[in-house]
Amino acid sequence: MSNTIRLCLVLHNHQPIGNFDGVFEQAYQDSYLPFLDVFDCYPDIKIGLHTSGPLMEWLDEHHPEYLDRLATHVKNDRIEIIGGVFYEAILPMIPPRDRVGQIETYTKWLTDRLGAKIQGMWMPERVWEQPLTAEIADAGIQYTILDDFHFKNAGIPQEELYGHYVTEECGKLLNVFPGSERLRYLLPFAPAQDTIDYMHSIAEQHPGSVLVFGDDGEKFGTWPDTKAHVYDRGWLAQFFELLTANKDWLLTTTLAEASEALAPVGKTYIPEGSYREMTEWAMPAQQQVEFEDMVHELEHQEHWPQIKKYIRGGYWRNFKVRYPETDEMYCRALGISNRLHAAEQNGGDAQLLAQAKKELYRGQCNCSYWHGAFGGTYLPHLRNAVFKHLIAADNLLDKAEHKASSFIEAEVADFNLDGRKEVRLEDDKLVALMAPASGGTIYELDVRSICHNLLATLSRRPEAYHRKVLAGPSAAGGEVASIHDRVVFKQEGLDKMLQYDTYQRKALVDHFFDNNASLEQVALNNAMERGDFVGSPFDAKVRRNPDRIQVQMSRMGNAWGIPLKITKGVTMSAGSSSLEIAYLLEGLPQDQVLHFAVEMNLAGLPSGADDRYFHQADGKKLGHLGTQLDLHEVQDLGVKDEWLGIDCRWSADRPTSLWTFPISTVSQSEGGFEMVHQSVCMMPHWWVQGDAEGRWSVVMQLDIDTLLAESRLPKEIRESVNAS
Repeated sequence: MSNTIRLCLVLHNHQPIGNFDGVFEQAYQDSYLPFLDVFDCYPDIKIGLHTSGPLMEWLDEHHPEYLDRLATHVKNDRIEIIGGVFYEAILPMIPPRDRVGQIETYTKWLTDRLGAKIQGMWMPERVWEQPLTAEIADAGIQYTILDDFHFKNAGIPQEELYGHYVTEECGKLLNVFPGSERLRYLLPFAPAQDTIDYMHSIAEQHPGSVLVFGDDGEKFGTWPDTKAHVYDRGWLAQFFELLTANKDWLLTTTLAEASEALAPVGKTYIPEGSYREMTEWAMPAQQQVEFEDMVHELEHQEHWPQIKKYIRGGYWRNFKVRYPETDEMYCRALGISNRLHAAEQNGGDAQLLAQAKKELYRGQCNCSYWHGAFGGTYLPHLRNAVFKHLIAADNLLDKAEHKASSFIEAEVADFNLDGRKEVRLEDDKLVALMAPASGGTIYELDVRSICHNLLATLSRRPEAYHRKVLAGPSAAGGEVASIHDRVVFKQEGLDKMLQYDTYQRKALVDHFFDNNASLEQVALNNAMERGDFVGSPFDAKVRRNPDRIQVQMSRMGNAWGIPLKITKGVTMSAGSSSLEIAYLLEGLPQDQVLHFAVEMNLAGLPSGADDRYFHQADGKKLGHLGTQLDLHEVQDLGVKDEWLGIDCRWSADRPTSLWTFPISTVSQSEGGFEMVHQSVCMMPHWWVQGDAEGRWSVVMQLDIDTLLAESRLPKEIRESVNAS
């Protein structure tokens, strides 16, 4: 056959920062290793391979022989190594200097370890904005891959998407290949011959074409049911056999070879976007539902092919709006990047700054900043890992700036970039970020010794896929299904566990409930809110002493229509890992009892394990951290995680009733729908009555003990802790 076309197979292998070691190993055994074993048997086939930095570092430590095999294929021109952002950050989510820095750093790493010549890069989640062109070019990259969906949004019809285009920004050029959505859905789910037949039709209609498949390598073994399909039943070998048998008209080639052999089809400017499914996930949940219903209604109509090309979803950056918790990570990372840049400009300790930059880059890893068909931001261990590296970077910057071994300071600024002022209160042990304008809450509490944010929480919120949960599990048709088509419950009864929050689950959330409100009602967020303090703005002022600083927040509001004033003070002392929390209520009636509660959520402390439990000062254990407790006349409660090595001990200066309950979400991952523990809620509550002046007060203490963890920390982690 004379109508020759080129096929560029590009695999993207990735495991995020913070994923469990066992997950890395399982993916290696199920996907990365067996794929290479089959590939070795077909010397006429060439591929492109992008392996993300977190995974590449893990492979270098645990399976260096695998990287040695890759290096041999690189030397023999069978595998082109595709570069990218070292720690797989979404480029629009990080500053330009970090974009260039991450790409250049990874290029050097790949060149040194694999002997690779890096010309192209993988675009994380194919999230694109046109101004990125200049920075990518500045980093030495000549070409990248986006989805054909991007090009269609630029007005390019399908029949013109069988080659690469050039785009430009400020006179700097970048070649861009359109990845085929059709191939993404064919490989590896359809019979191998179906893909050959599809490409044969392209060869007949568009000779000289380039077809690009660019997608997750985990589809070949790690995604549910794919290992048996791809390897045990021989799909991959069959596919490679067919590619080899048809090599007279179908050439497997690398992106480098394709870009050198063929001129660009044309020039284009590409609108912002990502792959089609991602743009849908970025929309608010109700809009997703409406979007899905609209598509289902229209897709069978005669004019759908003409309509479809004008249909697109939301804007990726609005994940920060959908999930404010991800915006907290983004703002924290941006603040550290700015601080690091200033330290570099001022000539700080080069070695410490280099370490801080690596920690920052790791904290920019994208997976916990969004959510779709994968667990993403719903996975606590991924959020915890991001904060771990960001806090470590902050600690290293303190050392580089030669901060005193014991200090305390407060700063007022717009830390979360919402147009309102927050307060950062910190010493050498803790960092507390408070949002007076959002209910006077503490929204981040960093334990610096173990680089852990105790308020990396996640609220329960509606998701478009929850209607699938309510409909129950179902089996997808066919031998093996894409994760986009599967409805699998990893636990029974998830349809009865859907609960939603109307506010962010943070610390110092002030409630007034009915006097007979129950633990069950409060845990389900079904108790009627009788006050107007949750989420409402508080005034704030900072009181400074040399070794002690208090942030005082107050609000005139009401409960049951009764005018009330709440004043709460958060006090930190230099060298202390404790917070003193004092409340004063004014305007309380003397002839009426009001039910007042203060909510505190602690994150990163999993439930259901014997070594993670509630306890009291006398040593009595009260159950694992998923236990609902309804305590009365207590003045202390501890939350201990022996695995993490932390003990958070709450106490009060008056007898108190106390509720505890877990906050868990029903979320979607590639394995199915599952219940995920997000945080432990502790809620001291009182039936309060005014004294002769209509006042009532309480002083609480939150003591954080990490001596157990510190005794076990590796040397390199201990050195990142802020110490002289």
